[in-house]
Amino acid sequence: MKLWDKGFSTDKKIDHFTVGNDRELDLLLAKYDVMASQAHAKMLAQVGLISKEESEALVKELGTIAKSIDKGTFTIEDNFEDMHSKIEFLLTKKLGDTGKKIHTARSRNDQVLVAMQLYLKNELSEIKSEVKSLFDLLLNLAEKHKSVLLPGYTHLQIAMPSSFGLWFLAYAESLVDDLHFVQAAYKIADQNPLGSAAGYGSSFPIDRTFTTKEMGFKTQKYNVVAAQMGRGKVEKATAFGISSVAATLSKLAMDICLYMSQNFDFISFPNELTTGSSIMPHKKNPDVFELIRAKCNKIQAVPNQLTLITNNLPSGYHRDLQLVKEVIVPAIQDIKACLEMTIFSLKEIQVNPNILDDPKYDYLFSVDTLNELVKNGMPFRDAYKTMGQAIENGNFKPKRDIEHTHEGSLGNLCLEEIKEKMEKVHSSN
Repeated sequence: MKLWDKGFSTDKKIDHFTVGNDRELDLLLAKYDVMASQAHAKMLAQVGLISKEESEALVKELGTIAKSIDKGTFTIEDNFEDMHSKIEFLLTKKLGDTGKKIHTARSRNDQVLVAMQLYLKNELSEIKSEVKSLFDLLLNLAEKHKSVLLPGYTHLQIAMPSSFGLWFLAYAESLVDDLHFVQAAYKIADQNPLGSAAGYGSSFPIDRTFTTKEMGFKTQKYNVVAAQMGRGKVEKATAFGISSVAATLSKLAMDICLYMSQNFDFISFPNELTTGSSIMPHKKNPDVFELIRAKCNKIQAVPNQLTLITNNLPSGYHRDLQLVKEVIVPAIQDIKACLEMTIFSLKEIQVNPNILDDPKYDYLFSVDTLNELVKNGMPFRDAYKTMGQAIENGNFKPKRDIEHTHEGSLGNLCLEEIKEKMEKVHSSN
């Protein structure tokens, strides 16, 4: 069944090529198409295009379809083009001519738009919640391990003292920035496009304010052409949001893989969170974090993929836009899985409390030792030369009893201030 059926069929190869994997993806979106259809049915009665009884029948039957979606029994067979055609078929089968009226004053174009934006709103809210959970975990780990020193590196060379408090909290505060991008994407998605029809509105006297409130959108995309141009744009905004989170997770995963190696031995995980080798019995591999790193790197390519699909399209609908769905939906599922696995695994992290006991880390304290000379009155440039000569001649004696007190340093982590930053962005709408 095709909503655009005119009484003749298309070649099967054309069908296969044009439908692609829409049926599979639509199983994730169907519940949102039902939600929008319920709001649409109520609005049609509100403006007198269908009767109150017809509206109630449609809403009730759509509720039955929604239950089948929740139970996992809803299917889209090969003879249906997409979720829209299957849902309309079920309504017509049950309600006859009343079912045929559901498509009054709308198009598949605005159906897809509104279903996708309801889906994105829900997914972005869940991602926002998961990011906050990871933030809270990192904050707790920073507090728990704030006194355990860790080598800091620049150019992968030993640089200056850091701490697990600084390390965990660095990723926590980075997530605050990421959440700003996620929030921006949510605001773009939170605009009702329903009523734009095929992209040029309708001659029916529809009430878009009614459906906006009914579906819980904060506002509507008023201009009908702008609403249609939002397809691809809202997905790209979402992609930027999740790619920002992905960049943070990828970097964290890389650190973990590095710090787990025997050459570093900064951290470890219980055996059940690592994998082994088929021939090397000593191996404890960080496969989970390697996959998080790879998946998150893939996610960071998604904004570019969507740009290349949409960047040279004129206004109005084009079939190219169908492809944005198959890019953004799997990326959303991947970022949620990566967040879940990062939280699950990081809860079990074990830190090495005696890393800096090794004399190879003595040079970490060169700057603090140099600074002590400056505090005692020596000009910085002279102190730098003196310290350099001591290191070169093998006479360097590190000052290990360091004291860092400024905001954001290892002696003053500003846990509460960073927590407050997160609370502000997390609670904003």
